[in-house]
Amino acid sequence: MHNIQLAAGQIIQQVIVGGRNLNQVLEESLRKKAVWAPAPCAALQDLSYGTLRFYGQLRALLGLLLHKPMLDQRIYYVLLVALYQLQYSKAAPHAVVDHAVRSTQLLNVKVSGLVNAILRNFLRSRAALLEQAALSAEGKYSYPQWWIDELQAQYGELGSAILEAGNQHPPMTLRVNRRRGTTADYLARLAQNDLPARLIEDGLIGFGALQLEKPVAVDKLPGFFDGMVSVQDAGAQYAARLLDLRDGMRVLDACAAPGGKTAHILESAAVRMVAVDKDEKRLRRVAENLRRLGLSAQLVHGDAAEPERWWDGEPFQRILADVPCSASGVVRRHPDIKWLRRSTDIAGFAAQQLNIMRVLWRLLAQDGKLLYATCSVFRQENGEVIAAFLAQQPDARRLPINLPGSSNGQILPDNQHDGFFYALLQKQRTEDRGQASEDRGQRTEDRHQRTEDR
Repeated sequence: MHNIQLAAGQIIQQVIVGGRNLNQVLEESLRKKAVWAPAPCAALQDLSYGTLRFYGQLRALLGLLLHKPMLDQRIYYVLLVALYQLQYSKAAPHAVVDHAVRSTQLLNVKVSGLVNAILRNFLRSRAALLEQAALSAEGKYSYPQWWIDELQAQYGELGSAILEAGNQHPPMTLRVNRRRGTTADYLARLAQNDLPARLIEDGLIGFGALQLEKPVAVDKLPGFFDGMVSVQDAGAQYAARLLDLRDGMRVLDACAAPGGKTAHILESAAVRMVAVDKDEKRLRRVAENLRRLGLSAQLVHGDAAEPERWWDGEPFQRILADVPCSASGVVRRHPDIKWLRRSTDIAGFAAQQLNIMRVLWRLLAQDGKLLYATCSVFRQENGEVIAAFLAQQPDARRLPINLPGSSNGQILPDNQHDGFFYALLQKQRTEDRGQASEDRGQRTEDRHQRTEDR
């Protein structure tokens, strides 16, 4: 266990100090330890994700336990991992402490006694320390202060629930490939394989979303490698449904990687799909996903904000603009995001999103529909971007959409799905815009007449 603790501490340090992506660092670490069995690999992933999920609380606890700053930062991060184990894992406390001491001896033998004392002090005074750590917002919620302030300002009391939802383990949700079978049949097949699951009832995607009682490796899913099923959050499955797809349409997925929504669109209708992404490596993942599912699309390596480099001039009837964002709605799947984002990043994302919208709008056919999507819960990236776009684009009309529990397109993370935002826009014809202008003029005249009458 001490080798896993040590490796997890190094991963956390690279994320927090080096500003690196958790998945990339974890992947690199596992490649270096290719001889490890599956169980240690899973343990390393759990310690890395868990420590980052509760990093704010763990950092507050360690601050209370240390009488002066830890000079050797390597030991500091090993201690954070050990505190996570003591608080959240089922590992025997004495084993956690012993392995932490052994890890320390490999790094700096002079402080192994201090590590032992710190962890045993936590075990003795756990309740009081947890209570004291929770006096600060970061210690209570395990988010940066600016993030906490932003959500509470936007959502009031509901902000706390959003923060807490982001610290839960995410559900494992499946999407059945409609070209290979039905949801009911696959649900029965899961039961035959002793994999309890339930249909998510929400009136919109109930036919396609299944939630497993317990997450499993994909190789345990019957028919996965035969393209029968994919893993996709229930909230992400709204995109294909909201696009109002019909056979024969030309469809653009403008920021396609890793391809979950691209595949779902192709499963839903026989469309002519163009999938674009500027990351060539991630675009290969789209190709891999489509091959597994028996689907095909035109894959284009290009930037959604620079269509002049890849667009052939033929308009699209449907466009999915799943734009880059803060990913604040999916932090339970990517806990490093909480500590990598800065408050100033949000305005930058919003500007980028609005620019992509403006550019893609030129590619949309008259009467066509563009679905704007983010996995964010910050209004600056969502409602405010749409409001700014509509104010600048007279031929754009926002259409009502049916999202359970949401009247403005924002769905918040809960035990069924992550947090997402959707806005469906339609490009009006010239004559429709003229009629709309006349209608607005008539309404203005009517208001003036009513004023004169009074």
